[in-house]
Amino acid sequence: MRYKDLHARSLTDPEGFWSEAAADISWDREWDQIVDLSRPHFPRWFAGAKLNTCFNALDRHVERGRADQVALIHDSPVTNSVTRLTYREMLDRTARFAGGLRRLGVEKGDRVVIYMPAVPEAVIAMLACARLGAIHSVVFGGFAANELATRIDDAAPKAIVSASCGIEGSKIVPYKPNIDRAIELAKNKPRISVVLQRPQLEAELIAGRDVEWNDAQGEPVECVSVDASDPLYVLYTSGTTGNPKGVVRDNAGHAVVLKWTMENLYNVKPGEVFWAASDIGWQVGHSYITYGPMIHGATAIIYEGKPVGTPDAGAFWRVIAEHNVVTLFTAPTAIRAIRREDPDAKLIGQYDLSGLRALFLAGERTDPDTLKWAQDHLKVPVVDHWWQTETGWPIAGNPLGVEELPIKFGSTAVPMPGWNVVCLDENHEEVPPGTTGDIAIAEPMAPGALITLWNADERFVNSYFTTHPGYYASGDSGYIDEDGYIFILNRTDDVINVAGHRLSTGAMGSARGPSDGRGMRGGRRGRRLQGRDPGGLPRAEIRHRPADRERRDRGRRHGPREDRAGGLLQACPRRRQAAEDPLGQDPAGHDQEDRRWQRVEDAGDNRRSDRFRGRGRRSAHDRPREAGHARARQGIGPSRDRSAKQQDSP
Repeated sequence: MRYKDLHARSLTDPEGFWSEAAADISWDREWDQIVDLSRPHFPRWFAGAKLNTCFNALDRHVERGRADQVALIHDSPVTNSVTRLTYREMLDRTARFAGGLRRLGVEKGDRVVIYMPAVPEAVIAMLACARLGAIHSVVFGGFAANELATRIDDAAPKAIVSASCGIEGSKIVPYKPNIDRAIELAKNKPRISVVLQRPQLEAELIAGRDVEWNDAQGEPVECVSVDASDPLYVLYTSGTTGNPKGVVRDNAGHAVVLKWTMENLYNVKPGEVFWAASDIGWQVGHSYITYGPMIHGATAIIYEGKPVGTPDAGAFWRVIAEHNVVTLFTAPTAIRAIRREDPDAKLIGQYDLSGLRALFLAGERTDPDTLKWAQDHLKVPVVDHWWQTETGWPIAGNPLGVEELPIKFGSTAVPMPGWNVVCLDENHEEVPPGTTGDIAIAEPMAPGALITLWNADERFVNSYFTTHPGYYASGDSGYIDEDGYIFILNRTDDVINVAGHRLSTGAMGSARGPSDGRGMRGGRRGRRLQGRDPGGLPRAEIRHRPADRERRDRGRRHGPREDRAGGLLQACPRRRQAAEDPLGQDPAGHDQEDRRWQRVEDAGDNRRSDRFRGRGRRSAHDRPREAGHARARQGIGPSRDRSAKQQDSP
């Protein structure tokens, strides 16, 4: 079936389409109906069904003859080691750790926070929770103690699973002090803390609470059957009010769509090797390291390294050649970093990449220069695709396993099945092809999307379904062309209004012309657009939403924060770059909420750049504006009235 027919059927006959896709999943009890729409904004996919996600990822492959196939490869250039675990070994280790968690008091519905580096035990811990019907909440290991404590308080976990340290390049990063401080700060303190002792640094354990990983093993336990809509995990993104949003993922829809995408989107067959170069603390790590490949019966890679510097810009190519990767999924920033270090791609020629069939990019807008560089040197399709933490899987892409569509530079290609993507104006009306507007998704959301926010149904509705009634507001702006290709330009809060025209920073960046490969346009040094009106455009007024003003002001009020490695964490709503992810290894499509922190490496220098400054020197332009903010916070003067009116407006 061609793509257009397939996508059309998913919208006109969702029952037929998704029941066929669900045939690839093992069910304890089949569904009563494909989707229950009785509660607005809260669709229940595969209502009435029962299953276990861990069984679908491990047990059934062992039963069906894949016991000796490698399920997970841990490639760690920072420890100079490679570990391969078969499906049989993964099942044994997961079942035993699940038994240990049960012995420690974890049961179905309990929450378990996981705060670990990129090691196999992190994946095992996630699958063990799924095996018990417990709900895991993975927190990226780069977050400081106060951020971890906030998530602990919201999830109220019975246990926390962590490691003694992580490794960043040649630097050992202690994790245990962060855990201890976070538990000290948290109101909802977990009773049990399981710690993986790594040989690079052993942590001091607290008697009565901390349990060493090896001592936390138990007798193997069987899978617990759960309802289709029972939560599999909670993954937190940064909220605009300072409180993180806990995205809740179900079991059934999640399993069905990940299985479908592995072959139909990423063109990966069972038994082949798929590599998502991300971290399990991000959405991509959940969907396409831990769950997607193993539900599909493929081999996943968890990589403990960087695109450059471990040891050089050929690191990715070595992994692809050594493990025979057929599809690589990473962020454009990673490819740009490789290109910057090796602009002529000389290191690519040192490795046999004949097995690589495709490169997928997401996490931010892929500039045409980067896409073309990768395509020219890798000689494979390079697909820019779009998704978000909230959606859990791609909204748009090029379905290479169905039909390879023409690649349009700057586009994330076409909507995937189940996603009815439209472009709307401020009056909630669809705009003509090629016209910029808000990219939105008609309800109901596709299977696998978030089912709510943890303990915050009202916030869930207000956050996503009030901007455009009847639609999920993606928060991204762009346009859809006459062929149905989606062009994501930037976040809606980055749109610039000039004389009634909506201009995006992404579109203006594209209009600057081709790069010479070294970050300069037109090959001329000294012509920098920073701080100037690009393309000769008149001065524009950037209209910020109240939430974005709040994030900006919060960063100015509180300034930098000390992190566990002694660096500085700076609030930065424009970049939202993760503290330990400076090369953008989280490719979750265009969801910038996870990238809240920008790391400033020099802890001894309290000066910040003009762009990212917190407390510190203010320009003459900033001082009167900030005085107005201060009066508004104190309830003084007309600034308060203006702020109130703005907050009431949509």
